[in-house]
Amino acid sequence: METVVNWLNDIIWSQALIYLCLGVGLFYTIATRFLQVIHMKDIFKLMFKGGKSEAGISSFQALSIALSGRVGTGNIAGVATAIAFGGPGAVFWMWVMAFLGAASAFIESTLGQIYKVKQDGQFRGGPAFYIEKGLKIKWYAMLFAGVTVLATGMLLPGVQANSIALSVENAFGINPAITGAIIVALLAIIIFGGVKRIARVAELVVPFMALGYVTVALVIVLMNISELPGVLKLIFSSAFGADAAFGGILGAAISWGVKRGIYSNEAGQGTGPHAAAAAEVSHPAKQGIVQAFSVYIDTLLVCSATAFMIIITGMYNVTPDNKPAIVNNLADIEPGPGYTQAAVESVFPGFGAPFVALSLFFFAFTTIMAYYYMAETNLAYINRKTKRPWTIFALKIVICGMVFYGSVKTASMAWALGDVGVGSMAWLNIIAILLLTKPTLKVLKDYEAQLKDGKDPVFDPVKLGIEDADFWEKEYKPLETEKTG
Repeated sequence: METVVNWLNDIIWSQALIYLCLGVGLFYTIATRFLQVIHMKDIFKLMFKGGKSEAGISSFQALSIALSGRVGTGNIAGVATAIAFGGPGAVFWMWVMAFLGAASAFIESTLGQIYKVKQDGQFRGGPAFYIEKGLKIKWYAMLFAGVTVLATGMLLPGVQANSIALSVENAFGINPAITGAIIVALLAIIIFGGVKRIARVAELVVPFMALGYVTVALVIVLMNISELPGVLKLIFSSAFGADAAFGGILGAAISWGVKRGIYSNEAGQGTGPHAAAAAEVSHPAKQGIVQAFSVYIDTLLVCSATAFMIIITGMYNVTPDNKPAIVNNLADIEPGPGYTQAAVESVFPGFGAPFVALSLFFFAFTTIMAYYYMAETNLAYINRKTKRPWTIFALKIVICGMVFYGSVKTASMAWALGDVGVGSMAWLNIIAILLLTKPTLKVLKDYEAQLKDGKDPVFDPVKLGIEDADFWEKEYKPLETEKTG
């Protein structure tokens, strides 16, 4: 079984997917005329404008849920792995992927808004919805929904919990079973409270965890500020093969940087549109721009915080595949959270292990919340024609069970199966958004035209010739907060 799963992973996460994500990001960057630059000036206004309703959540809450999924253990472990196998230059290529990925995130999140529906009193949307409504291929949509429920509802939550339990045991000596029980109790309180409670927790916890982590990184950089110019020079020179030590691994720097960048920011993988669709906005492009910014937060802020802590303190090894070690500062420590722990410990002795454990707890726990939300949304899509409320209840029980199981058991097989699921989501979603490029660019052009006329953009699918945007055509009514600004 393990051999088959690993074989599938090698196919799904091959260089083809990496080049596809890179190419799609570049294509949408050009097609949107560098949207991720020209519209960032409006991001804070868009993030906090609009409002909540009985059916929808605020733009900021939608951003927070999306960030819950994007900012996870990969922001700590993934960055360390990229440096370990690709050298410091890999960090630059992660930045490149964040820049290009922001355009892909805009496209998929805008599509989530265009084709969202109001189901059981709340907004639902995501790739399954826009595949059915936009492409009119129902089996394709059902396939995406089924893969997503399996991956995010059953396989991936357990491995995130495993990361929490191991880091807490290493830092505080607490038995993984106790940690698992605590995680399950907290998760149950949140998910049994519904989507609104998930949104409220996310908007409180996500900014706190990201700012706290970045602040500690900033302090470490400031305490080693004389090393910063050298670190920046090393990252840029290594990224282009100009550094003497790392010149021979240029290919590895690009490959690992792009791969980990994609894995961390998730742009194009179909995760972000689920939260984006739940936002209460007057125009789909508004939430698309907000979600593009979430990619920047994930990579340019949180991943960069990890990278600078590791490189500026020298707490890393570089051992490219099948090549002798170029840097060996940490003996036999495996690439992962241990690099970040060592970096923090080198500046604040006794603080590194607890700090990384708490960071992993917040990063991984909020990711589990986001996984549940994605699984519930896709289960709601599957159930949209038939009332099966018991399936949502069953999903909550299953995810709590998988979280506890993952806390006390090693989860390598679950990771591999989860990677198959997430990789499959990426392939299915990228093909879909490419086929739906035309209506998305129409929506962006309409948004920009209304802005140019001094209006607060409001979406009218009929005027743009976009079919099956049923909510916008039949149900949308501006909120008072949107009317008044």
